Amino acid sequence: MESVINSTILSLAGFPKSNPSIHHQKTVKARRTVYCSLSSSKNSNNGGDANGLLKEEEEEKYNDTWLLFKEAQQNILYLNKLRLVAVEELNKANREKQLLLDKIQQLGAVNKLGNEQSLWRELLLRIDSMVLTGLIDSAEASGMRKAVMGNKFSVALVFFDIRQKTDAELLAQLRQFSDGSRKNGFHIIQICTEMEPLVSVGSLSSYVTGLSKALQKKGHMVEVILPKYACLDLTEMQGLREIEAELYSYFNGQLHGNRIWTGIVHGIAVTLIQPLYYSSFFDRERVYGYSDDFERFTYFSRASLDYIAKSGKQPDVLHIHNWETAIVGPLFWDIFVKQGLGGTRVLLTCHGFDSQCLEQPDKLALCGLDPARLHRPDRLQDHTMTHLVNILKGGLVYSNKVVMVQSIYSKERIINSFGHGLEPTLAIHKDKLLVSPCGFDNSTWDPSKDKFLPKNYSADDLKGKSICKVALQQQLGLSKNSSTVLVGCICTESLDFDLNNQKAVWNATQKSVQVCTSFWDLYFFEENTGLSAEYWRNSLLVGEMRFIFMGSKATSADGALEYLKKELKDETVRFINKYDEALLHLIFAGSDIILCQSFHDPLLQVPLKALKYGAAPVAVTSNENKFRHFVDHEQETSRFSRFISSTFGYLSLSQAVDEIKNSPSKWKQKIVDAMAKDFSWNAECYDVHVSAYTALKSL
Repeated sequence: MESVINSTILSLAGFPKSNPSIHHQKTVKARRTVYCSLSSSKNSNNGGDANGLLKEEEEEKYNDTWLLFKEAQQNILYLNKLRLVAVEELNKANREKQLLLDKIQQLGAVNKLGNEQSLWRELLLRIDSMVLTGLIDSAEASGMRKAVMGNKFSVALVFFDIRQKTDAELLAQLRQFSDGSRKNGFHIIQICTEMEPLVSVGSLSSYVTGLSKALQKKGHMVEVILPKYACLDLTEMQGLREIEAELYSYFNGQLHGNRIWTGIVHGIAVTLIQPLYYSSFFDRERVYGYSDDFERFTYFSRASLDYIAKSGKQPDVLHIHNWETAIVGPLFWDIFVKQGLGGTRVLLTCHGFDSQCLEQPDKLALCGLDPARLHRPDRLQDHTMTHLVNILKGGLVYSNKVVMVQSIYSKERIINSFGHGLEPTLAIHKDKLLVSPCGFDNSTWDPSKDKFLPKNYSADDLKGKSICKVALQQQLGLSKNSSTVLVGCICTESLDFDLNNQKAVWNATQKSVQVCTSFWDLYFFEENTGLSAEYWRNSLLVGEMRFIFMGSKATSADGALEYLKKELKDETVRFINKYDEALLHLIFAGSDIILCQSFHDPLLQVPLKALKYGAAPVAVTSNENKFRHFVDHEQETSRFSRFISSTFGYLSLSQAVDEIKNSPSKWKQKIVDAMAKDFSWNAECYDVHVSAYTALKSL
């Protein structure tokens, strides 16, 4: 390693490779020349002239020596600097190499487990294909599914060559295998419009994938049905294949053909529906935002139910989401419940009530519903625009259970303050409403095994967090002061800050930090904040602060960052113009505080990740009352809400900094307690949904 570094330094410095023996010979020769010259002068001049000449040459020699010494000193400093750069580059290369090796090892383990899990799910999809092609009927298919579900672990041994077998060969093998018994677990089919990583627009995509993985981890069977968008990212889909038989579904008075595709994503069986006649419905650049969205998603909802019925599936729960698939509720109870689905129930998840879809009642006939039957106050008729039908309201009325995804507010608060005109319907159906927080992926976001961190740590051993903090400071060129409070902020494009309020916050915090002879080092942005350059100029004038801006995967942040870079010509400002996932993980690990726009963050899940990484989430909003007093205390709130309200919910930024400085032991205990909590998809979110599924089975 030493030779590599030295070679690198010499190369960087532009020095030629030297031969030590030649250098020594030249030095000796130079000394002899000087000596002979001095002796010759001394013999010829014999006196003062010789002494003067000798003195002059000694003085010149002294000056030359001093000059050489200074040059050598500068060269040593320069070489040392290059040496440090080379060491850092080498260490970085080694870290990247180790990260890559660990990733390969991890993927190998995941693939081995994933292959076993995906095998039996692929087997279930092949059974669906046999029903659609007429090889078996729905009753026989139901028995085969039970056999596969009851013997998951032996499936891998028996059906290891499933992809090499024809449907006829596989059918013969399945009939011999049909002795198993079904395991205690729910069969859930999610009919939705997003799923990570196939198609992600909002928080729905991570919710569908996170919850599905958590359910399957606990022994439940989950399937997902999606439209086959043109914009799907299929790179992580395994075993993608088209079922050879067409599926016909009803729309606008006729039966229309659909191509059916199946595959596995993160161990979850996924079915994609591709319309043939209405091929333009999903062959578009965007997922939402078109004038015919009602027609597009109504077609998909009806086709999904036709597929479930014709493939002989008998799920325990149809799990639908938002208004886009809310029409499944009326369709199920008015048309499909008698098509072999008598034991199935419907659960609707709402990620908010602000998007409801109001349409002319006659349009309900497109998917086979009776407009006159449904355009009534107790069914789909809108409360305000009474001449229209409200599709989300229909989902609320016709679902057996409704889960409202909200991390902070109670059921009563949601019904009374966030119903967006649906308050009467929510009040009537209050007993079937549940509140669930969102979660996060703790297989990716876990400091105890995060491969992006220089040192892992946990609630039991926090030493690694200090190392991560120093690494973050070093990587961003910040002062490595152990008493420095690092404050991170991961924001969305619509961040809502009141500038005057924030100036007061900065002043108050800076004062407390100055008293503690410390300062802020980090202010991190993942996306466009929308804040003016004038605001940042004013912030920079308040004491000694460091700002770091980082662009995200969204290109919309780039223009704002470039604008701020031109406006804020200050050496304390850092700009990172590209998204860096490794740095993002390090910011969570190295920060003491993470500023959040809200504790309810289903899209980025910033507060949940902050807690897991030992950084205190502190809410910053434009309204002072919201800033300090927005966490509900009512009993029907989430465990996450109650925890936040008792720990970080009432802290302002300046109060948090004061507590870090003045009560370090108390603060450390808070952080340890927070890290020990589990707010992932596997915890409270899972519990709420299984509780809902269990209640549905007793109806």
